[in-house]
Amino acid sequence: MNTLQVQLGDRSYPIYMGAGNLDEAELLTRHIKSKQVLIVTNETIAPLYLKQITSHLQDYQLEVAVLPDGEQYKTMVTMETIFAALLNKQFSRNATIIALGGGVIGDISGFAAACYQRGIAFIQIPTTLLAQVDSSVGGKTGVNHALGKNMIGAFYQPQCVIIDIKVLETLDDRQLSAGLAEVIKYGLIRDANFFAWIEANIEKLLARDQDSLTYIIEQSCRNKAEIVASDEKESGIRAILNLGHTFGHAIETGMGYGNYLHGEAVAIGTCQAADLSRRLGWLNDSDVNRIVALFNKAGLPTQPPVDLSTKEFITLMAVDKKNVDGDIRLILLKKIGEASLPLSVERTVLVDTLNNYGRKK
Repeated sequence: MNTLQVQLGDRSYPIYMGAGNLDEAELLTRHIKSKQVLIVTNETIAPLYLKQITSHLQDYQLEVAVLPDGEQYKTMVTMETIFAALLNKQFSRNATIIALGGGVIGDISGFAAACYQRGIAFIQIPTTLLAQVDSSVGGKTGVNHALGKNMIGAFYQPQCVIIDIKVLETLDDRQLSAGLAEVIKYGLIRDANFFAWIEANIEKLLARDQDSLTYIIEQSCRNKAEIVASDEKESGIRAILNLGHTFGHAIETGMGYGNYLHGEAVAIGTCQAADLSRRLGWLNDSDVNRIVALFNKAGLPTQPPVDLSTKEFITLMAVDKKNVDGDIRLILLKKIGEASLPLSVERTVLVDTLNNYGRKK
């Protein structure tokens, strides 16, 4: 097992990474603040791993909230289920929520923890690759709204993140590929050598080679931890983690939550961002082709949905946390391995990408 520390002063916490970590009761119990524990999971994960976690907590006042599975359920309405579970058993300010699941469970559980009695402890146990390499680390919590993804939420750090690589054995191929989108992102925004390593080892990753998966999880978490430690609340450098996300969130919202997995939408959005970077003269054709080819090899879509018009894209992209005074701001690539901070581009250049990248001529 390897351990990384997210350095945030008195809010610092460890990320435990290894095979078999769900069997290690003490990893979990050392971070629980009182005897009151609520596990939040979903209908897919509960039959797989809930019993394993509850076996460590026999001496606790333990409650479980099982939510429906899917991005479309990441809402304020669903979060009421968590609050009801806490209130029905009179859970106190010293209670702990354990988020057992993918990114949706981690985000909604963390936001509930941030809100309940103005803040209780929570622990992340991510069960998808995307959650392990990205969403479980950094304290971004929240829910979706019909008009915009992740527009309601809070920065709220967990007590720890417990990653068990073995859970990826039960992950379906589509979810595995979706997680790889965020892994590729780290190579693009700050580590060209990592990007090249992924290119050379994509077949091993798709075959679930444990050593290769361990490596990308550690590298991704290290990149995320370093960025978060330097900019916890995204006032500067942390924004580069949103490469492709402004386009991607527009796709998720516009096509209906759950029709595109988050990683799938980010893959398409990153290819659009690469195309726009080429139009600005930062990337060349070879760079863009490398990026698109790697997403394709990872089993991810790279073309935007034909049902989403340029006008709809623009409207949806206007609802984004990076925007200022209604001005759409984007993370783009200066080169493979270096991202820009949020910037505005001429609307005509953005429209050129939306009109032309992935559209039939």
